[in-house]
Amino acid sequence: MNLEQEFLGNPLSRWAIFLGIAVGCFLLLLIIRKAIVVRLGRLSKSTQTTIDDLINEVLSGTRPFILLVVSANIASSILDRSEAVIETTGQITMLAVLLQVGIWVSRGLTFLLTSSVRKGDEVHAAGATMLTPLTFLMRLVVWAVVILLGLDNLGVNITALITGLGIGGVAIALSLQAVLGDLFASLSIALDKPFVIGDTIMVNEFVGTVEHVGLKTTRVRSLSGEQVVFSNSDLLQSRIRNFKRITERRALLTSGVTYETTHEKLEAIPSMIREIVNRQTGTRFDRSNFKEYGESALNFETVYYVLSPEYNVFMDVQEVVNLEIYRKFGEEGIEFAYPTRRVLITETDSSRSKKEDIPKAAG
Repeated sequence: MNLEQEFLGNPLSRWAIFLGIAVGCFLLLLIIRKAIVVRLGRLSKSTQTTIDDLINEVLSGTRPFILLVVSANIASSILDRSEAVIETTGQITMLAVLLQVGIWVSRGLTFLLTSSVRKGDEVHAAGATMLTPLTFLMRLVVWAVVILLGLDNLGVNITALITGLGIGGVAIALSLQAVLGDLFASLSIALDKPFVIGDTIMVNEFVGTVEHVGLKTTRVRSLSGEQVVFSNSDLLQSRIRNFKRITERRALLTSGVTYETTHEKLEAIPSMIREIVNRQTGTRFDRSNFKEYGESALNFETVYYVLSPEYNVFMDVQEVVNLEIYRKFGEEGIEFAYPTRRVLITETDSSRSKKEDIPKAAG
């Protein structure tokens, strides 16, 4: 083979040198990348700072094909190239660099955002709720900037493009109102945090635990086991009851006793119930009153608080209080009332006169 034979304006010997330099630069860049990543990986395990972790995460996103493009551009300096070829290779290299910078920035911001919402080795509930929409928004901004810079590098008038996109964006926004509404509702949930992943909420008649907050929908696992999916905009337009944020639970107790209960025992009932409630751990007594004369009972109303948000604890305390009231009333001879109705039959004057007009049987 004649090495002086020309190909695309350069002898084959020069192309061989170009190939050797390109491969050498590529391998050197790969070795440097590998050495830095391995060293930082070891360093990150022995330190508590996140700077080395951040650099390691960013450099791990270096793409080999971009290193190959850069290496080829460095090696191409030994070739005889026209101005058009130099400009084209420069644009290709710049696009590759912009792509790599976009990957680095995206990975770095994602790492920082994830690290900021971590507790130890786990992402806490509020952070997990914010992570999806904020990561999407962050990546959208980063890649929009990268694309605009890339188009500017290719000679596109991005000012006119941005103006055109603005006009087109209005039309797109009008046609995608529902989707955009859910997207902004997702951001509102992430920032305002009316609930987070793991909270038990009630929306209309649905009660369940939040499993996932996405860009368009929120998924809730109902108490009966099925998954209920809400659109984010509909969810924020509803009244949401967040049971996870209860600090204490209110217990309302109605007790009905018979009308035959003596006045002294009626006066003693509120103090009896107060004593029973105060004996329980983690309770706060509020009031107990003779409320009303019912149809078949004298009704007392008692209000107390269980100082725990756990529903099982609330039910356990309520059970103990009810059993103690039942026992105490039995000891005091106080009877619980149940629905009864008394019917009084009286004789009128007309019915009595009719009875007197009936002749007695002959006997």
